[in-house]
Amino acid sequence: MTAIRHRVDWAVKEYDLAATLESGQAFRWVECGGSWEGVVGHRWVRLRQESGGGTIQVGTVGEPGDWRWLKDYLRIEDDLGAVLESFPSDGPMTAAVASCRGLRLLRQDPWECLASFLLSSTKQIPQIREGVRLLCERFGEEIEGPVGGGKVFAFPKAAALAEVSEGALRECRIGFRAKYLKGTAELVARGELSLEAVGGLPLERARERLVTLPGVGPKIADCVLLFAYGYPRAFPVDVWVMRALRELYFPGRRPPMARLKRFSETYFGPQAGYAQQYLFHHVRMMAGRVVNRRGTGEDKSYGD
Repeated sequence: MTAIRHRVDWAVKEYDLAATLESGQAFRWVECGGSWEGVVGHRWVRLRQESGGGTIQVGTVGEPGDWRWLKDYLRIEDDLGAVLESFPSDGPMTAAVASCRGLRLLRQDPWECLASFLLSSTKQIPQIREGVRLLCERFGEEIEGPVGGGKVFAFPKAAALAEVSEGALRECRIGFRAKYLKGTAELVARGELSLEAVGGLPLERARERLVTLPGVGPKIADCVLLFAYGYPRAFPVDVWVMRALRELYFPGRRPPMARLKRFSETYFGPQAGYAQQYLFHHVRMMAGRVVNRRGTGEDKSYGD
């Protein structure tokens, strides 16, 4: 274990680091005294955004190379202004942008993203984070971290999880999802699903490929397509987004999921996935304020 050896400051425009890392896209980031600590690939990373938001301070212990791996992960170079201009100029989207401006999509490793979202069904975000943490600690490769920070682990590879019993996976507090995780890990490890190849397919074909996997429905598939592969029109619809679409765009009605999907595919434009994340985070924050006034900060489930 060594001290942080490599540091860099990045000037950013309209980047809200906290909103990005807290918005339910990824589950390994932990806030520590104003900084965010997590693992990207096989590197431990510490991020901190200066007051005013114009600079993100980055630190790591391993050799970072040209930092491209982290810039791509954080999507530092997205033209957020152009993204936001593509949204429909209606009341709900205007409110979501006002409350979440600076929120970015991440570009994650496809296997880690897929495996993490397999744990998300009917789970609250803190529970998903706990399951991911336990999987990493028990089956992930130990990597270099900061002095005094405890052991740090990469996300376990598909081959490692394929060799683990379902019972051992259940010990990571993931319940029935262990069966799906193991089955999907086996298919990936055997090469029956090429995650690299999925990223080269048109959106519909990529989605069709993913939903053949154990436990993967349209919502999980769209999460992976959006948060790992960067398909801009992928639009995950979970309980939060379904509620937002019904309450904000179909007041007094209860359109079925098929109608909501057709609406989301046509209404939100070429950056529909970004619009979805703004709506998702906005409605969760608003619900959290209501819940907190009632005396509890418990988040509701992030399930299908």
